[in-house]
Amino acid sequence: MMRRKALVPRRCFLTKGVGRHREKLAAFEEALRDADIAQYNLVHVSSIFPPHCELVSKKVGVKLLLPGAVTYVVMSRAETDENRRLAAATVGLALPRDKNMYGYLSEHHSFGETEGQAGEYAEDLAASMLATVLGVGFNPDAAWDEKKELWKISGKIVRTTNITQSAIGKGGLWTSVVAASVFIM
Repeated sequence: MMRRKALVPRRCFLTKGVGRHREKLAAFEEALRDADIAQYNLVHVSSIFPPHCELVSKKVGVKLLLPGAVTYVVMSRAETDENRRLAAATVGLALPRDKNMYGYLSEHHSFGETEGQAGEYAEDLAASMLATVLGVGFNPDAAWDEKKELWKISGKIVRTTNITQSAIGKGGLWTSVVAASVFIM
């Protein structure tokens, strides 16, 4: 049986942005521009970080893409037009020690959470999904720091991180926040 060659990203970068405008769509466009990904045709995908995929800086990643390119992303976004409402968008990442294994990304958007709270939640979520696949036992009700220490001790999860953007809404304007993991083929 012949196997088809799959589209598997070889590189990935994390980015975030915020935008404000009278129009909701224009605020979202401004957030994409701030994140430096407005020039691509973005396709949302689910939350798997491919085996052997290299995490690169945004500066390096943007140079590898062409304007107009169909570009796969795991993206979180939140918008508000309420004065003084705090909005956050975050993507969490958990990578296994074994480079032949896939990792997990998680997207989370919220209102009223700080960047630290939203980022920790998304990072915890990604690590929890990876831990279940790797067979690392944990108490889902335990604090993030406790779980993080357990996963470190297990030696199966090598790295967790997040990228988070928050902003406070301003009356009369839409405020849009985005966070994304951008895949490069």
